Amino acid sequence: MSFAKVYSAQTNYLKAQIITIEVDISKGLYAFSIVGMPDKAVEESKDRFSAAIKNSGFKSPKQKNQKVIVSLAPAQLKKEGPSFDLAIALAYLLASKEIQFDYTKKLFLGELSLDGSLRAVTGILLLVIEAKKRGYTEIYVPKDNALEAALIEGITVFPVTDLKEIVEHFGGKVGEPKSEDILSEIKKSTKKQTVTPTGDIVQIKKIVPQPKTVLRKKVTASTIDFSDVRGQESAKRGLEIAAAGGHNIAMYGPPGTGKTMLAKAFCHILPPLSFEDMLEVTGIHSVAGALRGGLMTEAPFRAPHHTSSYVALVGGGSTPKPGEITLAHKGVLFLDEFPEFDRKVIDSLRQPLEDRVVSISRAKGSVLFPAHFILIATMNPCPCGNYGIKGKECVCSALSSQRYQLKISGPIIDRIDIWLEVGSVSHADLARKDKTGETTESIKNRVLEARTIQESRFKKASKPIKTNAEMSAKQIEELIDLDPETTKILNTSAEKLDLSARAYHKIIKLARTIADLDKSERVLTPHILEALQYRPRKRS
Repeated sequence: MSFAKVYSAQTNYLKAQIITIEVDISKGLYAFSIVGMPDKAVEESKDRFSAAIKNSGFKSPKQKNQKVIVSLAPAQLKKEGPSFDLAIALAYLLASKEIQFDYTKKLFLGELSLDGSLRAVTGILLLVIEAKKRGYTEIYVPKDNALEAALIEGITVFPVTDLKEIVEHFGGKVGEPKSEDILSEIKKSTKKQTVTPTGDIVQIKKIVPQPKTVLRKKVTASTIDFSDVRGQESAKRGLEIAAAGGHNIAMYGPPGTGKTMLAKAFCHILPPLSFEDMLEVTGIHSVAGALRGGLMTEAPFRAPHHTSSYVALVGGGSTPKPGEITLAHKGVLFLDEFPEFDRKVIDSLRQPLEDRVVSISRAKGSVLFPAHFILIATMNPCPCGNYGIKGKECVCSALSSQRYQLKISGPIIDRIDIWLEVGSVSHADLARKDKTGETTESIKNRVLEARTIQESRFKKASKPIKTNAEMSAKQIEELIDLDPETTKILNTSAEKLDLSARAYHKIIKLARTIADLDKSERVLTPHILEALQYRPRKRS
């Protein structure tokens, strides 16, 4: 009888792929087949499609006794998920002459319910970005995805509630014929340039907002202020340095001394994300199905439980999906009770801490996921937490204590820049009601100033990095010039501490951050000495 095609898209890892939907209808005994390497969710779309078509006022292919073939191209790419439902339905209606419209430069996304309504799908932001890049001018998405899709300017977004609505939008007829006047009004409504809460399709011509006027309500990991944490001034200083230079940090000490509170307060002193980073982070969370709301304006804070599996943390599966490491990209990965994590999970951090990516290999191939985060790890001195604590008895055996400490391997220790001891706080300090410590706001201001200094330095030197922690050994040689006396102290200390080459360079990068907080152009001896204090003690 007829043939038609429309365009849809899917995410492939953290990339988007445009998919061409072709439908051919012929007379004969009823048959409905989908070709083009569909997965189970795509195969099942024929049942969702048939029910949605029938419940939207049209006759299904079975009622018409038609043979329908749906082709998803390119054929060699595996098709996954329910996001093609809307495109398949429209291609069928177009092929059967129920509606007519120009399909070029239009993209259709959405999962159909049996009653014809549209459900939200994941990865919308990446799909819209790819659509714009490929020259599409209109994209039709489920209403619940419209806010996310509208973050990208230069492409018109149509929020769709159900199949009836989009058919009427294209001038088709559902059920009883509509008068020309009503159709005219529907067409007029599509020319509006804003989003309304009504069920009518309206056109969104999105102007991307500035970060300060972004669409998402502020959501943070906690409301803890640094002034809420009694004592622990040295730990607060270490966290300030970590935030200023993007350094990884570990805090160790007995239970109940404020390690977790400090970690949760840390995210509030980080600089705001750039708009490009906002889009990247939002896209990752959208693909993973972890997006709550619109644009993510703040650095993500991920705190997986110590019972989390390797796949949950690193990512993976038969079709690799991002794990907690990637969801923490451009933000913070908080691993509380660090030695309680599985040894395999802990050692999996080697690559992302060094290269800021995580590689996942499967029989089908390998994929690189971004993993540029600040690690905050906390741990107790032993499994019971009382080892070396005055007035408390450690009930752990020597063997269990040794196993606990050895869970953190030497390569992982080397990759953590700052090691902080968080000791017990006196009851007198806990009972004080006045807040004498610095507030989060004052610490954040110093962090922002230090970050500005770093970005200016790297921009002037034409280096594609933003923080001191990202410097390579070659960049350290080019950008940090130590005077002879400071170099002598550093080398002598490094020899006594038996530092590796990696740890040696981390001391210099850390000292550069301390100098930036002091607004010093050069790295001086006091900066090196303070940086050396943050190296871990040798294990007994």
